[in-house]
Amino acid sequence: MQDHLSRLEAQAIVILREAKAHGLKLVMLWSCGKDSNVMVHLARKAFLGVVPFPVLHCDTGLEFDEVYAFQKRYQKQWHLQLLAPICPPLSATDPSLPAAARVAARKTLGLAQAVKEHGFNAVIAGIRRDEEATRAKERQVSLRGHDGSWQVKEQPPEFWGHHNWKPQDGGSLRIHPLLGWTEIDIWRYIKQESIPVPELYFARPYHQFEGRDFAGQSMRFRSLGERGITWPVPSSAANIAEVISELAQTRKAERAGRPMGSDEDETAFERLREQGYM
Repeated sequence: MQDHLSRLEAQAIVILREAKAHGLKLVMLWSCGKDSNVMVHLARKAFLGVVPFPVLHCDTGLEFDEVYAFQKRYQKQWHLQLLAPICPPLSATDPSLPAAARVAARKTLGLAQAVKEHGFNAVIAGIRRDEEATRAKERQVSLRGHDGSWQVKEQPPEFWGHHNWKPQDGGSLRIHPLLGWTEIDIWRYIKQESIPVPELYFARPYHQFEGRDFAGQSMRFRSLGERGITWPVPSSAANIAEVISELAQTRKAERAGRPMGSDEDETAFERLREQGYM
């Protein structure tokens, strides 16, 4: 297992260093979730303890209080150059999307706005193939249009670790160092490297949450998103070791607490991805 994690780490560090070496104007997405904290840790390893590009939090104003507190603490501790613009309002999103997906779409608009304002031509994101079927179609270095849109059928193959490092005219790249990792890989690496994560990932009794009655049930978050579109799931895993043990046995999807409008429109997530969603 240590060799497996070492290979994943080495591959991710190579991608980050290659991106920097190609002279791209880089920004890294940092939501303060488990995956993006692993990315920050990898970037600090890759560049001698310093993240040499800004980190971006597309802020909807709907993050959990624990996430904002985590961000404030570790931005200072890790010496991060944080950009945290407020995303455009709900009224600016596609009205044909389901209600929950429109909340997520605000982040897409916020990212496009930040890319244009700062002139970034490459965005480092912490998505993984095992998270969701649409993300499984991604490349480690993915082409985006001038508006951030993603044409999944036009992605070039990546044979033998060769990537396309040239954005299309007026377009940009999305770089995915964690694409081949799994959820349990992330947690095993967090344990191995002692990477901090918000306490929301660990089980505690919930009596009520966002108007839902849980009657003191033990629950935790497997994935962190905005209030109103993210809920905890039943769990007794109160620490990292217990989370790893739980994941080794579970068959439930990681995003079970983040419906993304799936009950209203099963294609909503793919539509968001095509429009530039992370």
